[in-house]
Amino acid sequence: MKRHLISAADLTRDDAVLILDTAEEMARVADRPIKKLPTLRGRTVVNLFFEDSTRTRISFEAAAKRLSADVINFSAKGSSVSKGESLKDTALTLEAMGADAVVIRHGASGAPYRLATSGWIDGAVVNAGDGTHEHPTQALLDAFTMRRRLVGADSGLGRDLEGRRITIVGDILHSRVARSNVHLLNTLGAHVTLVAPPTLVPVGVEQWPCEVSYGLDEVLSKSDAVMMLRVQRERMNAAYFPTEREYSRRYGLDGDRMAKMPEHAVVMHPGPMVRGMEITAEVADSDRCTAVEQVANGVSIRMAVLYLLLGGYESAAPSRTEENK
Repeated sequence: MKRHLISAADLTRDDAVLILDTAEEMARVADRPIKKLPTLRGRTVVNLFFEDSTRTRISFEAAAKRLSADVINFSAKGSSVSKGESLKDTALTLEAMGADAVVIRHGASGAPYRLATSGWIDGAVVNAGDGTHEHPTQALLDAFTMRRRLVGADSGLGRDLEGRRITIVGDILHSRVARSNVHLLNTLGAHVTLVAPPTLVPVGVEQWPCEVSYGLDEVLSKSDAVMMLRVQRERMNAAYFPTEREYSRRYGLDGDRMAKMPEHAVVMHPGPMVRGMEITAEVADSDRCTAVEQVANGVSIRMAVLYLLLGGYESAAPSRTEENK
């Protein structure tokens, strides 16, 4: 493992499989009466969030606490940042407080990279989402969920997603989740197809390691997993499609479209879901939808990332001493 986790593109196949296998061990901790390991006792993890988030921040907080780390939650709203304090000054403050790891979410693409390479802090930096750039731990938890569903929890250990066909549908242009997933799934050997209106496909997508389709129906029958993305209106400054009804008709996943998918195929969504637009309630509440599993798996993945970055262990298997504690 490298010192920081900034981009899914930085991970090798072995790096990614190590994280997935470690997360499998961490998932077993959740089944124990005491859901804690003493691995990061005495370490301090700071959640530095410049953008609103509930799911990701709580997931990182739960992950750090289950590893016995001390957690400091820093929200830009109501802090000195709202008074004009720079990222550098905020980072220097955290360094003075002894932060061993900083989990950062920022509206500006590249902010985590800047923090990691600036020399302002000595701790590990984990990208929890930067602008429309990347969200590597979301891609990892998505891959973890796919491997569990398509390969199996125990039989999947040490394995990647070679040959699996993954379809990502929706607002690709503004999605950091899509970018991270394309990089990671390609590294893991999967074949990725992006489906979106032409207006929501990024310039330069032909350089990405994936295919692009403008029709959803023709790719469903050969998909092992279909990931639906939310239309990010808060990042839009123009009309990218005629109406919500038109978008839903062409790119929404309903029961009829789900029926075209292979029986083993799963439906995924990084959340939050807009029911009735990109996904219907029938699909969201079906057994084939993994949205809730993805939230649970997110804690295991983030435990694995913090464990490997701060613990430095080759294996996540808790020692007998840790088990007895």
